[in-house]
Amino acid sequence: QVQLDESGGGLVQAGGSLRLSCAASGRTFSRAAMGWFRQPPGKEREFVATINWSGDITRYADSVKGRFTISRDNAKSTVYLQMNTLKAEDTAVYYCATRRPLLGSIATTHDAYDYWGQGTQVTVSS
Repeated sequence: QVQLDESGGGLVQAGGSLRLSCAASGRTFSRAAMGWFRQPPGKEREFVATINWSGDITRYADSVKGRFTISRDNAKSTVYLQMNTLKAEDTAVYYCATRRPLLGSIATTHDAYDYWGQGTQVTVSS
C-alpha cells in the first residue's frame, strides 16, 4: 500500500502563492506518475497537474497553466505543487494521487490513479 500525506494548504489572498507538498510512504514511489486534483465547493473533482516518474514530462489543466508548477523529488518521495497568482476560483480541496508502481506515464483522469491523499484545503480570498 501507498500512503499520501498532503500539506501546505491554507488561506491566501488573491494574487498570492502557496506550495503544496505530498509525501508518499509505503511501496515504490519513484517509478509511478503522480498527479494533483482539486474539488471546488459544490463541484466535482477536477484534474490540475500530472508528472511522470522521472519528472521530465508534465501536463496542466488550462485553468492553471502558467501559474502552477508540479515537481517531484524522488529521493524524498515527495511531489510538490507550486501555485502562484492564485485566484478565488482556485479555492478547493487539493488532492495528490499516485498511479500504481511502474505506471510511470502521465494521466489526466482520476480513474488512472490508484492511491489518494486525504486532501488539503486551499482558500483564496478575493
